[in-house]
Amino acid sequence: MSKAGFIDPFEPREIRRLVARYGSPLLVIDCERIRVQYRRLQKALPGVQLHYALKPLPHPAVIRTLAALGSSFDLATTGEVRLVSRLGIEPQRCIHTHPIKRDQDIRNTLAAGVTTFVADNPDEVRKFRPYRDRAELLLRVSFRSPGAVSDLSRKFGCGPERALELARLAAKLGISLRGFSFHVGSQAPDPLKHVEAIEACAGLLAEARRAKLGRCDTLDIGGGFPIDYLQRVPDIKRFCAPIRQALAQLPARVRVIAEPGRYIVGPAAISVATVMGRAERGGLWWYYLDDGVYGSYSGQMYDHGHYPLESLKQGGERHASVLAGPTCDSIDVIAENVLLPKLKPGDLIVGRSTGAYTWASASEFNFFPKATVVSVNEVLGDRGTVEEV
Repeated sequence: MSKAGFIDPFEPREIRRLVARYGSPLLVIDCERIRVQYRRLQKALPGVQLHYALKPLPHPAVIRTLAALGSSFDLATTGEVRLVSRLGIEPQRCIHTHPIKRDQDIRNTLAAGVTTFVADNPDEVRKFRPYRDRAELLLRVSFRSPGAVSDLSRKFGCGPERALELARLAAKLGISLRGFSFHVGSQAPDPLKHVEAIEACAGLLAEARRAKLGRCDTLDIGGGFPIDYLQRVPDIKRFCAPIRQALAQLPARVRVIAEPGRYIVGPAAISVATVMGRAERGGLWWYYLDDGVYGSYSGQMYDHGHYPLESLKQGGERHASVLAGPTCDSIDVIAENVLLPKLKPGDLIVGRSTGAYTWASASEFNFFPKATVVSVNEVLGDRGTVEEV
């Protein structure tokens, strides 16, 4: 048992119990680990309002758990807007941050009561002219970060030298400007790009305010906070130390928000797959699992992820082995040269830190179903701690 009576669903005995009850493959979400990650980041960035970005793991149990902690939410699509609305999340706790939107996306979001949007170019700003009495904007600024796993500023954001021009356009059109935003990229290697972006945006906020271009009282510092996969990363408090120092230089009137996703949910879930069959090929044992890169390991294709893998079978000599997914596609290989004991059909393989950009981007290619999601340690009112599919 873990603290406060919660179970540890990542412990081998519990993993086997969950598979016996719900089958395989599974994505097991530990809501207590979500709480731990949220509080760690909250402590590392005191005074910063955290908006959980839904896209890494848009599961109701995650949203309910974070809502109970006081989290706000970062939405990017009409589907995400509708999901939080169904779960009763107050629209005042949400922002819509996709820089490129259809008119119907804007209308759907406003209809749900969410009024803060992000734009990064003149065409996008002009889309808000019909809604200028209801909508307000954050202008997204680009800070290229080639060292990040995903350099998001390659696709979105205006150059810092163009930001004030964009702010003047918004003012000319009568659209309320709340401030600026940036995202330095996913799984940032260090905090220096955050610091650079904060300092640049502080100057933009000051200039825009002097020019009376809007309220200019908000800075969105995005996400990108790293987690451990196969390699260790700095502790979040140490990683955020330079960011805290940079934020301390901002005027007291500036509200700072952030959009964490991976940091909150990545370590809070595991993938559990079962060996369907095996074959000896080229002197190596190949083990074919009921989950693969078209399923919960899709992050290897789309997110450049490499996850810690282990067999629940202990003991015995270990051999270099191959873990393959279930589909008929030869690209569906999870890992090669993994040291494993000799396995047989029915043995379990666990992928750790698989909460972000895995199940969320999985498909049912070849008609293999996506993993069943089981949330554990969610607290739902009088029902206490529960386990839900």
